[in-house]
Amino acid sequence: MLARLRKTQEEREGGFTLIELLVVVIIIGILAAIAIPTFLGQREKAWERAAASDLRNAATTVEDHFSNAGTYVGATGWKQSDKVTVTLPTSSTTGYCLTAVHSSLTGRSFVLKSTEGKVQEVGVNGATACA
Repeated sequence: MLARLRKTQEEREGGFTLIELLVVVIIIGILAAIAIPTFLGQREKAWERAAASDLRNAATTVEDHFSNAGTYVGATGWKQSDKVTVTLPTSSTTGYCLTAVHSSLTGRSFVLKSTEGKVQEVGVNGATACA
């Protein structure tokens, strides 16, 4: 009798069944289908935030230049994050307009105008590029 119980127990210890393995694979697939789009969305938000942050930092540099020189023209020297390009396409003695482009955000750019004082995405909510 004891020999029969041991033999039955040894037969059960063979491993997982195919159904059990398929259930695990399906669960992992469902979790991946939920997690991957969320992760990609977070990366895009981080790129947007990097461009906006660089614009605000550049605006501080431009304002500092104005306090020293009395004009916004010729301001330079701001720092940029990797893959972000910040430019000062228009500036005068009374105002400026900064633009930022992140190379991973294809076809999207951001502006910060001294008259408005906030970062906006070009083409969203009526925001226009620097003239």
